[in-house]
Amino acid sequence: MRFPTVGEIATTSVVMVHKSSSLLEVIDVMCEHGHRNVVVVDGCCFYLLGVNDVLNKKIQNSTLNVPVGSLELNKIPSVYKNENILSTIEYLNCNVEHICAINEDGTIYGLLTHTDITSSIDPETLMNNFCLNEFLKLGKRVKWIAKEKKTLEVLADMINNSADSVMIVENQKPIGIFTTKDIVKIIRKDLDLEVPISAYMSSPVDVLNRESSVKEALDFLTSKHYKRVVVVDENGCLSGMITQKELISLAYSKWAMLTKEYQDELSKINESLIKKNTQIEHLASRDPLTNLYNRYKFSKLFDISLQAMNERESEVSLVMADIDFFKKVNDTYGHGVGDKVLVAISELFLALLREEDIVCRWGGEEFVILLLSTNLQKALSISQKLREHVETMEIEPVHKVTASFGVTQIRVDDDLKSAVDRADSALYMAKKAGRNCVKHH
Repeated sequence: MRFPTVGEIATTSVVMVHKSSSLLEVIDVMCEHGHRNVVVVDGCCFYLLGVNDVLNKKIQNSTLNVPVGSLELNKIPSVYKNENILSTIEYLNCNVEHICAINEDGTIYGLLTHTDITSSIDPETLMNNFCLNEFLKLGKRVKWIAKEKKTLEVLADMINNSADSVMIVENQKPIGIFTTKDIVKIIRKDLDLEVPISAYMSSPVDVLNRESSVKEALDFLTSKHYKRVVVVDENGCLSGMITQKELISLAYSKWAMLTKEYQDELSKINESLIKKNTQIEHLASRDPLTNLYNRYKFSKLFDISLQAMNERESEVSLVMADIDFFKKVNDTYGHGVGDKVLVAISELFLALLREEDIVCRWGGEEFVILLLSTNLQKALSISQKLREHVETMEIEPVHKVTASFGVTQIRVDDDLKSAVDRADSALYMAKKAGRNCVKHH
């Protein structure tokens, strides 16, 4: 489960006007863009100008040729665009249904509406068997009116009750709906307000049955671009209305509840996966017998070390070691003893070398060691030390074993193959010189 950021779902094509714009200009903007609200910009503050604000002036017979800055407007709450969408939930209970998504410098990035939040909800996180009937009580009681009521009276009721819609009902069945979008058209065209509301209502009304699921309601809102769901019973009688706000609250509350409910379980699963991933990574990068790095992992570490060497202008050396007459050990004492010798020498190398040095079992009885921040002379000295300790080891029943070492210093233009080839060449010289010695190339 993932909650999106405010910026990820905000609408960036915001219709804005400056506070010096007149109400007449705003009405033109509303009609041009098909919006019932516009954002008024006053420096770094943002206000919402809705059709109800214009309607108030119209009903008061006031001139509309006044700047919008002279009106008392609702300030739009602002949230930084990188914040989690859950930070907006606190605003769902306030009257303003818009939130500004702002940049770090305080300028507007976009506008977050209930539609944006609804569209971002993943229906898979909701319970499909939650039906609308169970949540009708959450919403405000919808205003029912008769189709004969005068439009002017309806507008006055909407202003007094801060309603953005009313239902026109006949015989308990919805026959029309009137919203603030219809008000914009009436004001723009200066239509007669004395006629019955039925002249301007939208009809027929799209409805959902009260047994419909929350998912169906969300799909309905998204596909229809509606602000509300009109809910009817099995006989088509009006049961109520659920707005976007209630559906958002319901959906996110359910989402948050699921997240909290399974937080411990998810945490344990995550810990198990991390542990398993660590184990798999360890197995993929280590030699199972000696627990040293294998060739694959060593090649990755070599590339990283070479890049660091070139960036820091440091020195790195590579050592190849081979146990002398190891085949004879296996033939004489068996492979179990041979494995014992390999493990003992691996542990010796790890004990004598620094933690930052990289030790690898190259294959069979061969080892490769990458000595960081080490020039050739120092690498030769370290290799001699390793050789001497191997020679003095007591490993039952073999007693004594020796090893030969080939050393090379890494060059700027090296790759793993060229470096190993030189070390292998030096190792061959050590073998040819009688074994149990250190040579360089």
